[in-house]
Amino acid sequence: MRPTLVVLAAGMGSRYGGLKQVDPVGPSGETIMDYSIFDALRAGFDRVVFVIRRDFEEVFRRTIGTKYAGAAAVEYAYQDMEDLPAGYSVPPDRTKPWGTAHAIRSVRAIVTAPFAAINADDFYGRDAFQRLAAFLMLERTVGAKPRYGMVGYRLDQTLSENGSVARGVCRVRPDGMLDTVVEMTKIVRVPGGAENREDPAHPVPLTGAERVSLNLWGFTPDLFPVMEARFPAWISRNAGNPKAEWYIPFVVDELVREGLAEVEVLPTESAWFGVTYREDKPGVTAAVQALVDAGEYPAKLW
Repeated sequence: MRPTLVVLAAGMGSRYGGLKQVDPVGPSGETIMDYSIFDALRAGFDRVVFVIRRDFEEVFRRTIGTKYAGAAAVEYAYQDMEDLPAGYSVPPDRTKPWGTAHAIRSVRAIVTAPFAAINADDFYGRDAFQRLAAFLMLERTVGAKPRYGMVGYRLDQTLSENGSVARGVCRVRPDGMLDTVVEMTKIVRVPGGAENREDPAHPVPLTGAERVSLNLWGFTPDLFPVMEARFPAWISRNAGNPKAEWYIPFVVDELVREGLAEVEVLPTESAWFGVTYREDKPGVTAAVQALVDAGEYPAKLW
């Protein structure tokens, strides 16, 4: 079964200052998403599901979704704050979305094939999609412990010069399987490495050589009932924190620690580019142009 690409595009880009998902970076007006979808389709994916918010559905469908007519089946799912388990409601002081795990949960009714989940605003590179597509198209024994995949990048190749970034920092076993993943949300570059400054009084030092998750995951649909079973407990634990987010690394780390799933880390040396801050855009635009000049991508994708 050919895999599905799930694109997490519901974020409004608060640090960027606008809808960066539809901001062009390519020579013919391509967005970062365009390159990810182009790479995914040539790697073997045949369906794209965009997770968006209803309040920008019209502009998204018009400027993004219509590009792929004829190239792939395109569908939409909606990350809705009120999409909660029975008996739960949105706290009155809650304004933030529920996080990447909640976004992936949004596709539970329409995704039935192995799938990759990606951020809309990260440029992952051709090799990363080829590795993940090959992993997802492997035959797996029915009833075996689920084996998921994660493309791992070197931390020092994924930092912004313009502020902090969020990364899932991984510990990888000698056999290439994920041991733990910890979501660190304020990683900055420092001389000789990096550090996480979520607690400014106690920064966590990092070497820069760590493998990190950029939310390029490979899953099978058996993840969905597991998420449904665990989401209520997470909501209850975080009821008093209106800014808490349910990140997909939280779910994966729990399953690995409890022996309920295993995750193969797929290392890549693909060039990664990301637009976290508006100041990042010129560098990304230049990097994409260099790839076009080298023949990695056509000057016009679609």
